[in-house]
Parts: sequence; C-alpha cells; structure tokens
Amino acid sequence: MIRGVKFASIPVADQDRALTFYTEKLGFRLLTDQPFNDKQRWIELGTPGSETRVVLFHFDNGLQPGTKMNVTFWTDDVEQTIRELESKGVEVVTKPKKTDWGTAAIFRDIDGNTFVLSSK
Repeated sequence: MIRGVKFASIPVADQDRALTFYTEKLGFRLLTDQPFNDKQRWIELGTPGSETRVVLFHFDNGLQPGTKMNVTFWTDDVEQTIRELESKGVEVVTKPKKTDWGTAAIFRDIDGNTFVLSSK
C-alpha cells in the first residue's frame, strides 16, 4: 500500500536562485544537490521536522514556473510563520484567514509559484 508522498516537484527558472530562496527564506534544508543531466541538477530539499521533501526542477515541457501549485505546507502558527516570511522578503498574496477548519494564507516564491500555508 502507499505509505506517503516521497516528494513534490516545484518548477523553477533558475535552480541556484531557487535553492537560495527555499533554504534562506523558507528554512528548508538541502538533502541532495547532484547533476541530473547536462542541463540541470537534482536538488532535493527537506522541511524541518518532517519527512516532506520538494525537488526544485526546471522542466523543458510540462510544469512551468509562475503557476498555482497544488501543494499546501502546514505550520503550527500560520500568523507567526507569515510574519517571519514577510520579514525575509517573501511575498504574501493572501494574509492569514481563520475559518472553521483552521487558518490559511498564501505566499509566492521567487518564480511566481503560489503555495498555501495552513494550520494542521
């Protein structure tokens, strides 16, 4: 049976620039950075305190940077995390909103990809 999601691929325009953003602004940790082919590297990042992984990948065809990603990250405190991200220059598209099911906000990476940040 399926036991989880191994990783989600995030389309990026420049892998070096994206790596800096995801590690320095979002606090992800570098797990793998190795050549993938003659055009790009396999960059796999982990999120602190979990097994969730993302891959920063440049697609020739398929997923393109600047789209709404079907990826939702979670945190214990959405409001505090959004304040921390804003202080690091991360663009917040939608401020935290409380609903019956929890709190959520939306932020954008340097390639224009948008992500939901939600309470668990």
